[in-house]
Amino acid sequence: MDALLHQIFSGLATGCIYGSIGLALVMIYQATHHINFAQGEIATFSTFIAWSLLQKGWPYWAVFFVTVALSFAGGLAIQRLIVRPVERAPVLTNVIVFIGLLVIFNSLSGWIFDHTIKAFPSPFAQDSALATRFFSAHELGTVGVMLCVLLGLWAFFRFTPIGLAMRAAAQNPESARLVGIRVSWMLAMGWGLASAIGAVAGMMIAPTVFLDPNMMTGILIYGFAAALLGGIDNPAGAVAGGFIVGVLENLLGAYVIGTELKLTVALLLIVGTLTLFPNGLFGRSVVTRV
Repeated sequence: MDALLHQIFSGLATGCIYGSIGLALVMIYQATHHINFAQGEIATFSTFIAWSLLQKGWPYWAVFFVTVALSFAGGLAIQRLIVRPVERAPVLTNVIVFIGLLVIFNSLSGWIFDHTIKAFPSPFAQDSALATRFFSAHELGTVGVMLCVLLGLWAFFRFTPIGLAMRAAAQNPESARLVGIRVSWMLAMGWGLASAIGAVAGMMIAPTVFLDPNMMTGILIYGFAAALLGGIDNPAGAVAGGFIVGVLENLLGAYVIGTELKLTVALLLIVGTLTLFPNGLFGRSVVTRV
């Protein structure tokens, strides 16, 4: 029973990471109606920036907030300079742009920081008071950080004028323009927030899986599964989907298929969701009259 509970709680901790990546994917999808295949590589590049600042002797939490700010600015710049010129182009053009961004950021990570595996420190000491019987200190700290991020985002979109304008721009761009909302800049801020969320997820997952240019490749697949399972148009659903994916991955990996095949859980969830529940568990059906 102790082993089972440990797998469940560990799955909830990793599921928080998957949910945050799924949330970032949903935010980009709401802005562009496309999946950002480069989300993981952008998060990895941000984590490398954090690692380089830590090597220069910066304190961890100063590095954390500087990296989040730089990632937000970088995501905003990507939307304005690269995505915006092709936002009305055919779907295939946007897909090629996203794949191009994936290759560019992966190559930049290897070129600038090299391909050797690097240890990334955790801000939560193993022997700290956060450690419990079922959670390590880093797992519990990760859950706390990610929940703070998610609650902060919820409050931002629910109570601030900019957050409400971003929601309006994502849901109905034409009506938003009619009431004076600068839709293009709201979508750019969505890109910035998605990049910032990815940076936080990268810094939280790096102490567990170690840092290299391909660190987020598998994590992105889990995040994609979380977004689809929860509903690609539902931010809260993506977070819930992340918890479900994390627990299922741990339980099936420990008791059914083994750790070597854990990635197939995410792939099966993606295929099964698209086949049986195309709108996800918490998504909504959209009917378009033509």
